Amino acid sequence: MNADNNKAKIAAPKGVPEYLPPVSAAWLAVKETLARQATLAGYGYIELPVFEETALFVRGVGESTDVVSKEMYTFTDRGGRSLTLRPEGTAGVMRSVIEHSLDRGQLPVKLWYAGPFFRAERPQHGRYRQLQQFGVEAIGSDDPALDAEVITMADNGYRELGLTGYRLEITSLGCGDCRPAYREKLVAFLEGLDLDDATRERARINPLRVLDDKRPEVIEQLADAPLMIDHLDEACAEHFGAVRALLDAAGTTYVVNPRMVRGLDYYTRTTFEFVHDGLGAQSGIGGGGRYDGLMSELGGQELSGIGFGLGLDRALLACQAEGLTPGPATALDVYVVPLGAARHRAALLVAELRRAGLRTDQGFGERGLKGAMKAADRSGAPLVVVIGERDLEAGVAQVKSMDTGDQVPVPLGELATYLTTLVSTSSTSEPMKEQKQ
Repeated sequence: MNADNNKAKIAAPKGVPEYLPPVSAAWLAVKETLARQATLAGYGYIELPVFEETALFVRGVGESTDVVSKEMYTFTDRGGRSLTLRPEGTAGVMRSVIEHSLDRGQLPVKLWYAGPFFRAERPQHGRYRQLQQFGVEAIGSDDPALDAEVITMADNGYRELGLTGYRLEITSLGCGDCRPAYREKLVAFLEGLDLDDATRERARINPLRVLDDKRPEVIEQLADAPLMIDHLDEACAEHFGAVRALLDAAGTTYVVNPRMVRGLDYYTRTTFEFVHDGLGAQSGIGGGGRYDGLMSELGGQELSGIGFGLGLDRALLACQAEGLTPGPATALDVYVVPLGAARHRAALLVAELRRAGLRTDQGFGERGLKGAMKAADRSGAPLVVVIGERDLEAGVAQVKSMDTGDQVPVPLGELATYLTTLVSTSSTSEPMKEQKQ
């Protein structure tokens, strides 16, 4: 026996989802649908490093967060530098904006990004160690209209996917002026609770994070906790009221959730989350908020910003939960079946159809008509083009609708136009008209 046959197979790392055809087409459609909303609003694309200096996330995300304290993939490189696989996108975008002086030009700076992010946590349905996100950041304006634009952009993306079973929750987390007084009230309240040492340490670093505790015994004690939304100063209350009015005017449905606490420390004022109950425990499909002090914390100007991160993995799960299949119904528009001596001409035909924008594949290997048509049926293409030696002599190809079974000869010189028209009008279920030769 060959020794190689005894080698163990290598599997993908635990907690890293893979998307294979045909599901990958739906995943890609989710990404493209959400990204289209950003390009429609004038956001430019930014490609970020997959790893950054660890200090960026410690300072930018917050030392008290689970992301920094428990979940980061951190390593030391050969030069002795501490580097971390990016756990989120906002800090990296802010670092890039500062480094390349984008904040010195026209404001707000409006950027979008997409790709993998990494968190070392216990994998479960909808919670992965490599997660895929689409995000936007708008930096340089504290106008409530920008908050409404960002929130509505995400909502429009979910609606374009066909999702209906989600809700938008919003709140305000105040600012540097009104938070200190609220913090004192919250700290005083937490001191009277029966909390373990780890939770008390979390409360010492950032007491607001305790409100995010998911344990029933802690949630019960927090029933009467003071809420930030009840302690906003006049400016923050006015800002939040303006955001709500703009969302109402845009027809964006939402509920106010005063107990919302996002998992990152940099959020201020407007904060929001999209929740889909069809996903079970991991019901959050995306969210974000304003981060008024983040740029200065990372060494830049005192500029406000707002953004979001939408989980592509969870958006796809939400679509599946609602029985939706984003993207094209088939991976191909046309499948070409070459027979005998027509194989060379068929290859040229495939190239011509692809140049015309038609998703086209062809049969390979020496197959008879019966075997070739079985392959065509398995391809899922709604239109099949058969070309054999007699067709070549007549200057035609046979076009068959796999939906109706109708088949007509079409002159080779008119084939690309004919097929493009059929595909663009989705008329393959109607009787096909024979072309004049």
